[in-house]
Amino acid sequence: MNREYKQRIADKLLARKLAGKGAVLIEGPKWCGKTTTARQQAKSILDLGDSDVLRQSQQMMDVSPKTLLQGETPRLIDEWQTIPSLWDSIRSEVDSRGDFSQFILTGSSVLPQADETVHSGTGRIARVKMRPMSLFESGESLGSISLKNLFEGGVIEPQLNKLSLEDLAFLICRGGWPQATFLHGELALDQALDYVDAVTEIDIQRVDGVKRNPGRARLLLRSYARNIAQQVSYGTIKADMLSNDAKSLDEDTVADYIKALKRLFVVEDLEAWNPNIRSKSAIRTSDTRHFVDPSIGTAALGLGPSDLINDLNSFGLFFEDLAVRDLRVFAEALDGRLYHYRDSSGLECDTVLHRRNGTYALVEVKLGGTKLIEEGVSSLQALANTIDTSRMPAPSFKMVLTAVGQYAYQRKDGIFVVPIGCLKD
Repeated sequence: MNREYKQRIADKLLARKLAGKGAVLIEGPKWCGKTTTARQQAKSILDLGDSDVLRQSQQMMDVSPKTLLQGETPRLIDEWQTIPSLWDSIRSEVDSRGDFSQFILTGSSVLPQADETVHSGTGRIARVKMRPMSLFESGESLGSISLKNLFEGGVIEPQLNKLSLEDLAFLICRGGWPQATFLHGELALDQALDYVDAVTEIDIQRVDGVKRNPGRARLLLRSYARNIAQQVSYGTIKADMLSNDAKSLDEDTVADYIKALKRLFVVEDLEAWNPNIRSKSAIRTSDTRHFVDPSIGTAALGLGPSDLINDLNSFGLFFEDLAVRDLRVFAEALDGRLYHYRDSSGLECDTVLHRRNGTYALVEVKLGGTKLIEEGVSSLQALANTIDTSRMPAPSFKMVLTAVGQYAYQRKDGIFVVPIGCLKD
């Protein structure tokens, strides 16, 4: 099995952050490649994921915390959150040394609660968000269409797409877990199943020390999967869980489990975009439900590639989850964030990639085919016509992002139609 390192979009982000900060925290779900990426740039390592090293390091924290931080820089502190008090030691050491590129921290859960640390790290510790691999990073996308180029006003000649519907069904179920990208067939699909088992049986207990029921955690993941890419309330999720064998449940419990899954970077909902519009329609502010990787949802429901092929409605929703994952990875490289739009008139847009410089793109996600592409085009044009361009710029470009299609191309009306197998940052 070839274990050569596959380049990540986070590589450049990490190098840039290190150049201007004393320390950088890489956050993201377990198994997404944080440690492997950090090791490419680290010169020494403290591996707190090793139980022996962790035990010795916990003892050393009581005697000489600075000893743990000694080593060639940048020094990687892997799974730093297992010793929360390290955060303040690192922050103080960064201040003391007064130099950049000192530490790389990795963690599979969010920062500890405020009372566990003295200082937030603002100004000293930068953050890089990692997710499972996009199709471009894992090698499935040809990368012939660059979002950066489109933001800069580029046009495209027709580009061939090599991914079929069957290919995408497999890639949705396999996910972007780096280890899975080196495997084939059932072995590759097993990674997502193992991930769901680890989250529900172990991680959801460890994230904050609260005892939670593994069966209930699994029910919640299944409900999230059934409501993927939709704007549903906690009440709706609760009702769905109750109809699937949960004996007793209240909304606060649902909220607690979802909060834990967010801290583990398992679920990552898509926030609503709030542009200036001419219409009097009220902008909906509900989040759209999403996993950090679509394979979590298919694994939770026990779905395989053939199940998606035989249920194109579900396929479309999980493909949207895949598209959101990839667009979020690309947004990080473009100094942007991803949103969705919906208003009270029913007008909606699956994704809006909004950059910090104020430019943005409207992207509708469709499986493909003339009818669905035309529906996407209609939605994009309607939203673009609603935006008040006297108070904000017009979109840099509009795109229908498809699962299938022989070519990526630009329509006569200027809208891009791009299969995801052609896309890169």
